[in-house]
Amino acid sequence: MKFLCVGYFNREKMDARPEEEINAVMGECEPHLQELYETGQVLMDAGTGLEAKDIRKNGGKVIVSDMEETGEMIGSVFLIEAEDLDAAAGLARLHPAVQVEGGGEFGWRIEVRPVHYFKE
Repeated sequence: MKFLCVGYFNREKMDARPEEEINAVMGECEPHLQELYETGQVLMDAGTGLEAKDIRKNGGKVIVSDMEETGEMIGSVFLIEAEDLDAAAGLARLHPAVQVEGGGEFGWRIEVRPVHYFKE
């Protein structure tokens, strides 16, 4: 089965920290990412930008607007293959968001969801 994993962070908490501290924590991520990749179960991994658009239908019209995010935001997404949700959660535990000690100070967390439809 495939699972979408979404990595979140708290922008307000990160913005409150000095850049040197953020860079130091980010510098600890690479070994954890390599361990995750070495499982051979990561199908795709991507970081996301801060800017976003919200698209919805309202009153028969498609409305596109800028998203104003300040608190919890999506910072990364990755797609993995695992036997079931528990196995996927176990694999996602290797991600730096939950391995790097300083990540907790930035509100880092991972959400794991089964993918019911996937087209390559």
